Amino acid sequence: MESTLYMAPTVKNRVKQLRADRGWTQEQLATAVGVSRQSINSIERDRYVPSLVLALTFARVFGRTVDEIFTLERKK
Repeated sequence: MESTLYMAPTVKNRVKQLRADRGWTQEQLATAVGVSRQSINSIERDRYVPSLVLALTFARVFGRTVDEIFTLERKK
């Protein structure tokens, strides 16, 4: 059995989908959560993993749980 210790975790998210469902621009979402538009772009492209505080802020803004927005996956 292969050890999971050497498998790097990856955080995937549904931020772009949830933003689009609301009809918001990246700028509008950035204002709602208190970050730059560039940060939203980086999160949506999986280039940046938000802090716990920011993830909780997304959950509050979208009315979802953190687990509904962000998922932890393991690379094989």
